[in-house]
Amino acid sequence: MGDTDERKQRAGGSAACKGGAGGIWFLGFIGALSYYLHTHSGTFWLVLVAFMKSVVWPAFVVYHVLTLR
Repeated sequence: MGDTDERKQRAGGSAACKGGAGGIWFLGFIGALSYYLHTHSGTFWLVLVAFMKSVVWPAFVVYHVLTLR
């Protein structure tokens, strides 16, 4: 029981304070979803492709940003 209390003290605050970029990624997801739905609207499969593209777009952005060096 004491071990758990020590871990909480070492963590230095709640987990909610340490996830600040989650909201930014969510807004990016919503923006990408609206863009891809606009370009791929039509059938169910095109909407599914649009959803999948909006889920994985951050990986492509990070990859291209890291290759700029």
